[in-house]
Amino acid sequence: MRILIDLGHPAHIHYFKNVVSIMQSKGHEFAFVARDKEVLHMLLNQYQINYVPRGKGGRTLIGKLFYILKADFIIYKLARKFKPDVFLSFASTYAAHVSKTMGKPHIVLDDTEHAKFELYMYPPFSTVIINPKSFWKKFSEKQLYLDTFFELNYLHPKYFSPKEDTLKLYQIFVGEVYFILRFVSWNASHDVGSKGLSYLAKMNLVEELSKKGRVFISAEGDLPESLEKYRLKINPVHLHDLLAFASLYVGEGATTASECVTLGVPAIYVNPLNAGTLQEQSEKYGLISLRSEKELKSAFQNIIEDIALTKEKMLNLRKELLQTKIDGTSFLIWFLENYPQSHDIIRNTPEYQYKFK
Repeated sequence: MRILIDLGHPAHIHYFKNVVSIMQSKGHEFAFVARDKEVLHMLLNQYQINYVPRGKGGRTLIGKLFYILKADFIIYKLARKFKPDVFLSFASTYAAHVSKTMGKPHIVLDDTEHAKFELYMYPPFSTVIINPKSFWKKFSEKQLYLDTFFELNYLHPKYFSPKEDTLKLYQIFVGEVYFILRFVSWNASHDVGSKGLSYLAKMNLVEELSKKGRVFISAEGDLPESLEKYRLKINPVHLHDLLAFASLYVGEGATTASECVTLGVPAIYVNPLNAGTLQEQSEKYGLISLRSEKELKSAFQNIIEDIALTKEKMLNLRKELLQTKIDGTSFLIWFLENYPQSHDIIRNTPEYQYKFK
């Protein structure tokens, strides 16, 4: 089988990397197209994955529309040469267009309800849309629902074991109290009309947490000069090791918050944008999910009063999560290798998915 994957965000390669490595060992072939987004290209180079770049994308509405034409052409050019049997992506409008043009199936993962632009653009041209069970938007007969979080595709214990040796590379001692903060750039299409933490809230957060341990900031764009010294400068392949041993994550990044939940790490998500996965994680698995910064101070102060106890609670909740959720990587491999029969099986017998725990 020949599969073309379009990647638009660093998280996307994580969703698919284990699927790719396992399927390649069975003789399947892959081709990749990748947007120039944050550390995505750096990760692909680290994983020794060849890819075709498709630029940074557009910022304005007009720029985004012109970018669609550019990205469609780049993917189409590669697809004509590679001749894929299947297109695979996380909510890629561009892969959807090209797959339809070439008469090939496009299998989509998506867990972002508030991505209105993408939800308008890719579904008409796609074949199967795979959502987490907690995804609350019902918009197409093409949707299939899996009882999982996509972060388990790479953070499930089958695929990931945090390495204490990584801490030494960043002068962090095993057992040391440290906090990871994440601030996003707010220029994605689904961010229009939303805004993040205020400068005052960020300063207060850093000041209070610094009293209890070291603070590291992961940021998509520029930081105020007063916060630049806290910027986390690491090899991106080490991020999940650092997250796994962190005492607390606080941030605007939804993916990182969900990663922490799957790792059993205390996490506070502060963002006006919510999602079904985040709602489920806050109701069942310990995530603190806030729509504004008003409650932030009391939330993190409650945690840092007894960090060890909070971490223990999160690790126990993680055990429950792993017992409940399916392994998305194993499922995707089966789904792709047996498509389209696999689609009919899951459509008619959804409980079949629990074979992939």
